[in-house]
Amino acid sequence: MALRVPKVELTAELREGMIKHLGAVPEGAEVLGHHPQVAQASLEMGSRAGEWGAADESLKSFAHMAVAAQVGCSWCLDTGYFQAQNQNLDLAKASQVPRWRESEVFTPLERDVLEYAEAMTNTPPTVTDELSARLLDRLGPAAMIELTAFIAFANFATRSNTALGVESQGFSAACEIPLAARPDASGAASTA
Repeated sequence: MALRVPKVELTAELREGMIKHLGAVPEGAEVLGHHPQVAQASLEMGSRAGEWGAADESLKSFAHMAVAAQVGCSWCLDTGYFQAQNQNLDLAKASQVPRWRESEVFTPLERDVLEYAEAMTNTPPTVTDELSARLLDRLGPAAMIELTAFIAFANFATRSNTALGVESQGFSAACEIPLAARPDASGAASTA
């Protein structure tokens, strides 16, 4: 898939900051550069969400990757896995998010978070009272609110990238463990 909106040239300062943080300029940022206010708001929301501390970082990371796998956002899955490595999260688990239902590496809480991320992503959402109650009981209200908002932001990012044709830039190639492919409806592996 090709980008559906052409890239724009970003300022040198912005490019340097992104290269310092990620090692490259994300194509999504170059596309959003056509509307600086949207680009700025998106970057600010992502930055602020990264500062929240009520929910465990690995749970939020796994949730974002589950959304990316479900929506088919290869860019978010790619960078999510890369960021999991940089945050010293469990890469064996992170690599299995696209096939979490078949994998045996996740705890019951992690499985509930992954299910919640997918249920929020479904159209219409399929979150159940039972799943919400289990998460609320184990996470507490503040972490539950944070996780919910984080998953909502993940949906914003993944759906925007997918609609604009933004795809993986190969960030996850730096990770030791290959990222698992998501099974298709038949159970066979497919790329996310």
